[in-house]
Amino acid sequence: MVKIISDSTCDLSPELVERYDIDILPLHIVLQQKEFLDGKNITPDEIYAWAEENQTTPKTSAPSIEDAINVMKPYVEEGRELVCFSISEDMSTSANVMRIAAEELEAENRVFVINSQNLSTGIGLLVIEAAIMAREGKSGAEIVAEIEKLIPRVRASFVVDTLEYLYRGGRCSGVAAFVGGAFKLHPTIVVENGKMIPTKKYRGKMNSVLLNYAKDQEANLKKARPQRVFITHSGCDEELLKSVYDYLESLGIFEEVLITRAGGVISCHCGPGTLGVLYILGEEE
Repeated sequence: MVKIISDSTCDLSPELVERYDIDILPLHIVLQQKEFLDGKNITPDEIYAWAEENQTTPKTSAPSIEDAINVMKPYVEEGRELVCFSISEDMSTSANVMRIAAEELEAENRVFVINSQNLSTGIGLLVIEAAIMAREGKSGAEIVAEIEKLIPRVRASFVVDTLEYLYRGGRCSGVAAFVGGAFKLHPTIVVENGKMIPTKKYRGKMNSVLLNYAKDQEANLKKARPQRVFITHSGCDEELLKSVYDYLESLGIFEEVLITRAGGVISCHCGPGTLGVLYILGEEE
């Protein structure tokens, strides 16, 4: 059976990782001179506490080639094919690290690396689809072909509580236009063609902002594939999460409404209080 591997930016919960038998390759989080493994030895809350104390934004870096080799090697030695997912190549060299690891293992013909052109559970949605296909006995090439069709149909967006992290991180071009007395604005950040783009601006308290953001997507949500939708957040209160969850449930579209907490790397770049609704559009009729 094909083995599915993703870098840690897919933001799948431990329960989902276990359910779909996925291996995770951690990116690195750099807090001045100290380096940590995303999801292994530091939590998003610890990252935020450090950022607050030091009044600076944490840095992140791609996985090490050694770590990639260590994750892939057991499956390569078993003679299995691997399908590996990375965060958008516009945001990290994670995909290239995976390719180099495959070369080092002399397994380029059995390791397929997919540039998700996305982030967070925008990747996670694709990873789950690949894992289901692997269970069904599809080959690596067959899985890649199907995933390539799904990539343009992933809808990933999120609303930020604070612009500070995105602005300092410099990965979202256009966010600077909102800065300068505009930190009270809550822009929607949409992932398009592997890049983050600020779009509609909301004002007011986050509880009303986030519900409005979710409702503004209703037309697209009604065209979504019904299997699952993600609510992914970087530390929102339970009442707020419940309001968005209840709204998505009330649409009667999705078999599963999944709530996940963003991992360390995504949290480093979006800041606390961010929430996104992520899903895959169905095929055009």
